[in-house]
Amino acid sequence: MPKVSSVVVPYPTYLRVYEPLAAFPEPERGHWARYARRPDRPSYQDELRRSLADLLPTPPIPVPVHESSDAFVLDVDGVVCVCPWRTRLRGWQALEELAEELPKPVLEAVLPEVVRLQAAKDYERWLIRNPDARPWIRSSTWQVPLHWFVLVGDEERSFDKGSGDIPPMLRYRTPMVQARRRVARALRTLKDTLDEGPLIDGLVDVGRWLEEFHPRSLVELDYGGLVHVLPAGELEDDHSAADVAEGIEALRQGDGAAAGEAYGRLVERWRSVRDRRSAN
Repeated sequence: MPKVSSVVVPYPTYLRVYEPLAAFPEPERGHWARYARRPDRPSYQDELRRSLADLLPTPPIPVPVHESSDAFVLDVDGVVCVCPWRTRLRGWQALEELAEELPKPVLEAVLPEVVRLQAAKDYERWLIRNPDARPWIRSSTWQVPLHWFVLVGDEERSFDKGSGDIPPMLRYRTPMVQARRRVARALRTLKDTLDEGPLIDGLVDVGRWLEEFHPRSLVELDYGGLVHVLPAGELEDDHSAADVAEGIEALRQGDGAAAGEAYGRLVERWRSVRDRRSAN
């Protein structure tokens, strides 16, 4: 498969759900079964490159005209599981969030208002025909949202330093039932000990999202392109999921000091990432 560009795109991190083929109705199930046998499946960098290439024309193309037929594929204990890209749907959803993230002059320069309005109208019409649509992938730039770490455990952490042309890799993978259980437990603790806030709101939102998928799915938290801007030493020493779990357990035990120490480690670790974001 030809690549749009050889440039490595940094910044995004991902939360993905891989569903077993049995979760998909026909004829989609047959499509993914055939797709999983292909030797030339694209990578997450290929997906990003294609999206960025759509922003080069004048006017830019904020959302693909047609939905992607690509997916990421995993073999989970002999069961083929797929994570559809759904690039078009995710593009529409990202446009809704963009206005909150960029100053208006920057937003207008990147995507003129007329382009955004047309995309919004297209999305409204599409939703009428697809009211239950949801993405299999969530993404975040320049950070891993703290509530994502609640879904995984440190024992599920996988790190590779990389070498030569192979970049480093840091990710977590956990069964869906385990991710849902962790969300439920964390919410009980946080609601009993903290006021309403972004962490609780984020967990409620991601918990509802997870309920949309097959119980035998796999959840993956991937540092994605963020590994390209973090020193290898920082990545190797990054055990954020362990710190989040320790902080929540300390709250459950009523140990505010230990919870504060765990939170302090998280703040210090991610401060360097925020500094790089500000510099850019």
